[in-house]
Amino acid sequence: MPQPSPAQAPALWSAFFLTTTMLLSGCSLLPSKEKSQDALAASSASGVASFALEVQAPDDVRELLEKHMELQRFRQLPDLKRRELSRLLGAADGNIRNLIGTLGYFSPTISLEIQDAAEDAPVPYTVIVHVDPGPPAHVERSQVTFSGPTADDAAGAAQRAQIQQQWPLAPGQRFTQAAWGSAKSQGLRNLHAHRYPTAAIAHSQADIDADTQTAELEVTYAPGPAYTFGPLRIDGGKRYDTQGTSRIARLPEGREYAQQDLLDAQQRLASSGYYDSVFLTLDTSAARSGDTHITAPVIAQVREAQLQKWVLGVGASTDTGPRLSVDHINNRLPGIGWRAVTKLHVDSKNPLLSSNWTALPAESGWAWFAGAKAEREQTGDFDTTSLRLRTGRIRSEDHIDRNYYLQYDYARQQGTDAPPSASAITANYGWTGRYFDNPTTPTSGFGFAWEVGAGTTLTPEREPFGRVSARWLTLIGLGERDAITHRRGRLALRAAGGAVIARQDVEIPVTQLFLTGGDTTVRGYSYQSIGARTNNGQVTGGRYMASGSVEWQRPITVRGNTSDWENTLFLDAGTVTDHTDALTVRAGVGTGIRWRSPVGPVQADLAYGVQTHRLRLHLRLGFTF
Repeated sequence: MPQPSPAQAPALWSAFFLTTTMLLSGCSLLPSKEKSQDALAASSASGVASFALEVQAPDDVRELLEKHMELQRFRQLPDLKRRELSRLLGAADGNIRNLIGTLGYFSPTISLEIQDAAEDAPVPYTVIVHVDPGPPAHVERSQVTFSGPTADDAAGAAQRAQIQQQWPLAPGQRFTQAAWGSAKSQGLRNLHAHRYPTAAIAHSQADIDADTQTAELEVTYAPGPAYTFGPLRIDGGKRYDTQGTSRIARLPEGREYAQQDLLDAQQRLASSGYYDSVFLTLDTSAARSGDTHITAPVIAQVREAQLQKWVLGVGASTDTGPRLSVDHINNRLPGIGWRAVTKLHVDSKNPLLSSNWTALPAESGWAWFAGAKAEREQTGDFDTTSLRLRTGRIRSEDHIDRNYYLQYDYARQQGTDAPPSASAITANYGWTGRYFDNPTTPTSGFGFAWEVGAGTTLTPEREPFGRVSARWLTLIGLGERDAITHRRGRLALRAAGGAVIARQDVEIPVTQLFLTGGDTTVRGYSYQSIGARTNNGQVTGGRYMASGSVEWQRPITVRGNTSDWENTLFLDAGTVTDHTDALTVRAGVGTGIRWRSPVGPVQADLAYGVQTHRLRLHLRLGFTF
């Protein structure tokens, strides 16, 4: 091929650059997607619309179309002509049909019209969309089936039957895309919650007959293998004994997988104080096609907490007033490896210094603990300075806490005609059972606790005595559950009682006696203001105590929907005495509100003391039993 001469080369390069420039210029004139988007953005920023849009349809249809119809997006195109707008309306019919089909309308009558706007109108045209959606589709048949190796697993038969029986879209119910998606997800969540964490939807189909307005639904779930909890492995642990901390989680190794058990174990590890973050996952990586049952380990990804931490806080209580607190946490005491939590609380009525040490649980689940507390508080009409030392063992299980311990008490009351100082040592056993549907914000269930102790006074003289106490709480649901929030009213019944068994002349430390009244006992009365009476009529601790409460709690409804707020009406009553044949019952009545906050229930109660004839405000955060 002949080569161009040196004289021809500049001319060829000039022609090449000229041609390239013209081609690029021509490309820039094409209506590209990027150009259209830039125009939309510029028009949207200017706030000028090319036409007005009016939707005439039932409320549910109108709200959907006004929010999602494509014509809304085209309103922002600048300088849109009537001819171009007419072409857009041709595609709008299909878009509208697709949208309202999600609401279950499959035979609508749709009309679209362009009207010239008045001369002084801000836009030149108005597009009127009139939609008669017609009758909604209803479910004619629902079929829920299962496939895979565990489709006929006898152990999961009840679970599969429950999914089929509780399928939300039963024949006769209205079909919508949202309800269809929710129904499929509900069945899948049921499988994921127990035994089948890897379950999936193998097939689903909604066959709609627009002529008869009926829907035939089919969904097939593939449960996958059934899982059993294997051992817990903690990844990321360096400072602390991972074997010991894993026992805090109390993961039920060897039990069938349950999502709630996994979450509970994660919560126990997270609240142990050893970790700043905890995330538990079931290791399903070893699963193979055709497996019907797998024992899988659980992996805990953790970020450890600092070895030591200081916490400063301020607060206030309706019982004790403003408070300053300083807490020190040592997660591994030198030499013994126990966790120590030391607290200093300073307020006008109840200064307190305490330290509680706890070991990691042994393989048996039992853990050693020791504690000391020095406190000054008002017990009835007297100021009491007390010291308490305690050591023993504790074990926590799914619903039950047990402990046994030795305890030393010393108490000195100050005031006119105050009882003499006394000290004692006791051996104690306690049992607490919690059977609530939620540990932090329960709506049903019950709890029961009791404690028994026996020992001897040390000063002013040595005499044997015994002590028993018990408390009970039950929550009973009332009325129908809200269809969306699943909340309803309930009745809360509470009772507590106790007795100290000793000769009448034995001086027992007031910290082993009983007082009641305050935010969590008898509202309408100040903290520990209900007690026995001395010979000169002053209030002090008593040997016998009984209290009870009836509370009606109901959700507050706003525009037909239940909210996170509740209203309560309650009646509290209690008595403390040294003689069972001379009881003086104190009662309080009132009303309050509850807010279901992310950190637990916030409670505010206004109570009237029937005997004191005074109103009292009670504030409380969280639920404890």
